[in-house]
Amino acid sequence: MTGKKVIITGVPGVGKTSVIIESIRLLEEGGVSYQSINFGTFMFEVAQKENIVKDRDEMRKLDKNAQKRLQQLASQAIARIDGNVIIDTHASVKTPVGFLAGLPEWVLKELKPDLIILVETDSDQILKRRLSDETRVRDIEGYRDIQDHQDFNRAVAASYAMLTGCTIRYIKNSDFLLEKAVEDMVQVLR
Repeated sequence: MTGKKVIITGVPGVGKTSVIIESIRLLEEGGVSYQSINFGTFMFEVAQKENIVKDRDEMRKLDKNAQKRLQQLASQAIARIDGNVIIDTHASVKTPVGFLAGLPEWVLKELKPDLIILVETDSDQILKRRLSDETRVRDIEGYRDIQDHQDFNRAVAASYAMLTGCTIRYIKNSDFLLEKAVEDMVQVLR
């Protein structure tokens, strides 16, 4: 397969998808093409066909074996896509029993990423974004819980880099500074 595989992660509410969409638009204006793939969408479509979930927010409540199987199927399908690919996903998923690696070894071996980008911002900004997002059904979390999740993502990103040999980049997506986050992302992806 040809092209770059770039994984972009961030906790729910950080705005990673907004950064991805705008970055892809600017890159295409400059003649660089990327296809954006949402890892969870691949998993959800399989889970929905198997009638084991009704909505995406139920995915993180599936048992570990079901999640592992869905991750494997999604990573195999995404690995077959040619060209430059951005994989929009989560470095970890907060489940009722603890954090689950969003990119376990079997997923990383399939995807063979060139770069992993963590989109981050201050936990209070994420909390405010989550509270105003009526399109999702999220568990209630406080500032400290969100910060713990971001800290855990940094820790697992280091292990992902060790397993794959790819580099890790942090991009801050602060309130009212989306353009700065997009500029940083475009520079890295160019």
